[in-house]
Amino acid sequence: MANIQHATLAGGCFWCIESAFNSVEGVISAFSGYAGGQIENPSYEQVCEGTSGHAEVVRINFDGDKISYRDILEVFFALHNPTQINRQGNDIGTQYRSEIFYHDNEQKKIAEQIIDEIELEEIWSNPVVTEITPLNNYYQAEDYHHDYFKNNPDNQYCNMVVAPKLAKFKKKFASVLKS
Repeated sequence: MANIQHATLAGGCFWCIESAFNSVEGVISAFSGYAGGQIENPSYEQVCEGTSGHAEVVRINFDGDKISYRDILEVFFALHNPTQINRQGNDIGTQYRSEIFYHDNEQKKIAEQIIDEIELEEIWSNPVVTEITPLNNYYQAEDYHHDYFKNNPDNQYCNMVVAPKLAKFKKKFASVLKS
C-alpha cells in the first residue's frame, strides 16, 4: 500500500508546475488549483483578476516511500525563481507568487530548512521571498486546466514559456523522471 502524502505549491503559472511534477517518479498525480484566497471555489477568471487572494497552485499527491517531501521541494525550487515577489517572468500578480502551503508542522519545518539552506548557499543573488503558509483552503481548477500543456500543444504560451522551461527541467532532473 502506498504512503500517500500531499504537497500544495505555488510557483507561477500552474500549467508548467503541474506538467513537471506529473513526470516525476513517485508522484501519483498533480492537479492545478487555487489556494490562499478569501472566496470559496473561485473561477480562473476571478483568480486572474488578482482580487480573490488565491495563488495558482499545484496539489501533488505522492508516494512518500518513493519520493520525499524534501525532494518535492527541491524540484519545486528548481522550477521557478523564488526571489520574485508576485511574479514569474512575464506573469505578474499575486496569483503568481511563490508559496508553500504546508499540510502539517513537519512540512513547515522541512520548508523552513530548505529555504535556510538556499539562503546560506547563496544560490540566488536576491533573497528568497517564498511564503510558508498553512493550507486553509484548496480548490481544484476547472477541468480544462488539467494536463493543459499536454492537451494544448499549439497554445502560444505553452510553446514560448512552458515548453522551454520543461525541457530545461527534464534535462536537469532526468534521473528522477518516470520511465
